[in-house]
Amino acid sequence: MSNNSEYKIPDDFSLVLGGPLYQFFIRAHLTTHTLDLVKRRVIVISLVCWLPLLLLSALAGQALGGAIKVPFIYDVDVHLRFLLALPLLLVAELIVHQRIRLTIQQFIERRIVTPQAHPAFQALIASAMRLRNSVLIEVLLIALVLTATHYLWASQMALESATWYATIVDGDRQYSLAGYWYAFVSIPVFQFLSARWLFRIFIWARFLWQVSRLDLHLVPTHPDRAAGLGFLGGSAAAFMPLLLSQGVLLSGLIANHIFHEGKTLLDFKPEIAVGVVFYLLLVFGPLCVFAPRLAQAKRRGLLEYGALANRYVREFDDKWLRGGASPDESLVGSSDIQSLNDLAGSFDVIQTMRLFPFSKTAVLQTAIAVLLPLLPLTLTMISLEDLLKRLLGILL
Repeated sequence: MSNNSEYKIPDDFSLVLGGPLYQFFIRAHLTTHTLDLVKRRVIVISLVCWLPLLLLSALAGQALGGAIKVPFIYDVDVHLRFLLALPLLLVAELIVHQRIRLTIQQFIERRIVTPQAHPAFQALIASAMRLRNSVLIEVLLIALVLTATHYLWASQMALESATWYATIVDGDRQYSLAGYWYAFVSIPVFQFLSARWLFRIFIWARFLWQVSRLDLHLVPTHPDRAAGLGFLGGSAAAFMPLLLSQGVLLSGLIANHIFHEGKTLLDFKPEIAVGVVFYLLLVFGPLCVFAPRLAQAKRRGLLEYGALANRYVREFDDKWLRGGASPDESLVGSSDIQSLNDLAGSFDVIQTMRLFPFSKTAVLQTAIAVLLPLLPLTLTMISLEDLLKRLLGILL
């Protein structure tokens, strides 16, 4: 396909369309082939995970109180997890579906993938879609959720206090009826959706790595200072609901330990730092595969434009400083001055080229998105009045 306008990304390309769960959602009328009905999915799945917990704990007299330390209504984690974090996971599917396809199309529309590489590019897209549709992968994710990640949640994240879902008897956790639904239905559903997102990001990273090995036309003087790949930095915004979801989840886990086990927000500094770094790597890590190509483009640009600049300034020097200009040619209004300035600007763009197709601002915004749900927890350490005074002091 030698003509860029003849090649378009397939209409069914998406990181989120496909796979057994997607097919189940279609048959259950919870989605369409274009991921419509997102409100219906959010309501149904959230209620499946949360409503039985409310009803079963209420029947057991553990919703509002009882002989337990943490009634259902005071379990911050369960409410944030299923009424906010889970819906954000589902909303993220629609946003990623809409934006990532447009991002990938830019490789063609901007002629970054050369016409000769179009067949290989098309093959990479087909490979990504086959992996996305894998039945085996989703079966393995289910097995993982029901074994390793369930053990991790029970041993590391569940509260040790007597709660609406379990009590500790002789060192063993004994689940209530609501607790069985929580541990073996609600938590696995959430963990499976989260693990499925990690798999999708793996597909995205794998695809970008394969694209980075194609014949790419990178222009070091591109004003985005990423040789034309600056559009990839915008892909981070597509994953913002996913990052907010994980921030909400982290906030809920920490809140439970603060409110029910007497810990403080500062006790979780390592977990928060690791979480922020992990999520930044999750979003921006796949884009880093272009760093070698960008470094190569920068080196080539410095050499080529350095040689061009050297030739031009020598001719400029000979013409205007060594008497080479004709007597009737005026320096005032000469295009030579503007050309010299333009050349200097181009060389400056190459010198300031980034080695990654994203900016520091994008990284900062992403980190803020992860940390934002944790902001209310600062009120456990400082009063709202004092917090506002400090914020105003910083701003003013």
